[in-house]
Amino acid sequence: MQMPVHIVAAGGFVENVKDEILLVKTRRDGQWVFPGGQVEVGENLIEGVIREVKEESGIDVKVSHLIGVFSNTATYEGHSGVKIVPTKVMFDFVCEPVGGELTTSDETSESRWVSKGEVLNMVSAPALRTRYQAYLDYNGSVHYMDYITKPQFELKFKRNI
Repeated sequence: MQMPVHIVAAGGFVENVKDEILLVKTRRDGQWVFPGGQVEVGENLIEGVIREVKEESGIDVKVSHLIGVFSNTATYEGHSGVKIVPTKVMFDFVCEPVGGELTTSDETSESRWVSKGEVLNMVSAPALRTRYQAYLDYNGSVHYMDYITKPQFELKFKRNI
């Protein structure tokens, strides 16, 4: 048996006191997303989401609680010399802003606060919309979902833990 390989990522639903959510626009494809990304070697999940939010938006955060664990179990052709992108496991956290200023980065062309009701008008990727709905539906139980994103989005499994 080949040893499994997984990409581990952490995402942040950053809520401000005006009940708005932080979104960033990616330079890669111009899509609006929640800040987050791959956890680096030697970094834990909390450190990873704090770093990613700061890097992508300029906002410093404090992590409040975990709301979801998501597995993208499809493998697909990579880019930049990577032949196959392995299964990705993502941990989504609710975060509170504690400082910083909205800015952009090498990865983002825009960052802004958006009312909770407007988020789905801006976020178009089905997997991100599904994860945002899990955030909205959070009732104290962590959501777990298994999906694939290519060739098209398909939710394969869903439950609360």
